Amino acid sequence: MGSNSFGNIFRITTWGESHGPAIGVVIDGCPAGLELSEQDLLPDLQRRAPGSNPHTSARKEPDTPQILSGVFEGRTTGAPISILIPNQDAKSQAYRSIENLLRPGHANYTYLAKYGIFDHRGGGRASGRETACRVAAGSVAKKFLQQMNITILAYIKQIGTVEATELELNSALTNAVYCPDDKASKQMVHELERVRLEGDSLGGIVEFVATGLPAGLGDPVYEKLEANLAKAMLTLPATKGFEMGSGFDGAAMQGSSHNDLYENQNGTICTQTNYAGGILGGISTGMPLIGRVAFKPASSIAKQQPTVTLDGQTATLALPEGSRHDPCVAIRAVPVVEAMVALVLVDAILLNRCARI
Repeated sequence: MGSNSFGNIFRITTWGESHGPAIGVVIDGCPAGLELSEQDLLPDLQRRAPGSNPHTSARKEPDTPQILSGVFEGRTTGAPISILIPNQDAKSQAYRSIENLLRPGHANYTYLAKYGIFDHRGGGRASGRETACRVAAGSVAKKFLQQMNITILAYIKQIGTVEATELELNSALTNAVYCPDDKASKQMVHELERVRLEGDSLGGIVEFVATGLPAGLGDPVYEKLEANLAKAMLTLPATKGFEMGSGFDGAAMQGSSHNDLYENQNGTICTQTNYAGGILGGISTGMPLIGRVAFKPASSIAKQQPTVTLDGQTATLALPEGSRHDPCVAIRAVPVVEAMVALVLVDAILLNRCARI
């Protein structure tokens, strides 16, 4: 299986399966001298970890990372950084009763068509468990970005049909998931409870904002900043859509309204609006980077669904008793989206050092 790496200079390679003994990531291209410890990785990993609130999977994984290489006396050495995360709460036996069924919405059919073999234990390599590796790598990237005063924040913008208002999103910036005291958040929780009792699931939209970026990041044509962000997000499990700035709404606007007009603010060139989402011609403008990622409803649901067996016989899929799945994957995707933004930006910054004398 190829294509397990992402990035150009700051490049990550993830490995491991959902129900294997461990998962992990190797980071190539991280500059030497960056202060780094295992404690730096924990906050984002804990935000992503299952079992953290009643609206996520009940699987209990502490996600305690172990840095095996690339760090000496608290600083990166420039060598590959290898990070291991043990799997401690895998219950593979729960999948025995459905290992010969094609699960609707899952990748076992497509994996079988391509490789002739599929690890049915929780989805194997196709599982969202792999995203813990990205979050660990993203935490390293964030440490790099902090030195340049670049900050990244993602939050839930929509769950199902319930969309947070701008006022509520401002509150969400301090929570990064959803705010229990906000009207929209209460509606989101109500919807999550409703579908959970029905044995169903919901989709959602995660929005991200990156501030402090300099103008000039990203390359025209095939390495456009938004193109690399799009690829980063659409490599995540369950993603079905991506947009920057005004996104699809921009198609209904006129150019005179959509153009972001330049102005000089105390010696700094900026724009009055930001419909471009902080990118023009594939290159950052210096304005906040704003984008959104759409996640489909979780494929694993408690409702029985008609399907077929591996040899094409009609069957019914019923998840085993005690199955542990997310009713809405977008909730735990928030730190994952942040991580992917960080990985893209660090790579763009390092590539930019080669742009001119």
